[in-house]
Amino acid sequence: MKKDVTISLISTQSDGNETEQTELITQGKYMKTADGYVLSYDETEATGFEGAVTSLEVTGSKKIVMTRTGAVSSNLVIEPGKKHHCHYGTPYGAFMVGVNAKEIKNTVTEQGGHLEFRYVVDVNSSYIGDFAISIDVKSSECRELQP
Repeated sequence: MKKDVTISLISTQSDGNETEQTELITQGKYMKTADGYVLSYDETEATGFEGAVTSLEVTGSKKIVMTRTGAVSSNLVIEPGKKHHCHYGTPYGAFMVGVNAKEIKNTVTEQGGHLEFRYVVDVNSSYIGDFAISIDVKSSECRELQP
């Protein structure tokens, strides 16, 4: 069962010198799974990934698999205590990155809530940046859609 939700997302990226923040408010989907839930939404020009769909498969506060499909594709695994080597696509090309999660905070239920996670990205063990994603999820009129 999928539910319509409103997603308010703030993405912060810092390379140690400069910090850039992107804000997005969009409609998305929430789907309960056996281990947690999946949030998905369409990317926009504001995020730099227009034409792509991002899905976050969340397993409590243990793990997030962030998958982007469409105009660009990526698959990042954010899991505190573990470093993952992941595929990251951009409009300029794709490459392998190391993802080292710092923390995941998760209070999202079928009624909404807050998801926050922070991670560090490197390429060939060279520091690229610190990333923080903060997401508020609100049920959109509690209307349910059939899968």
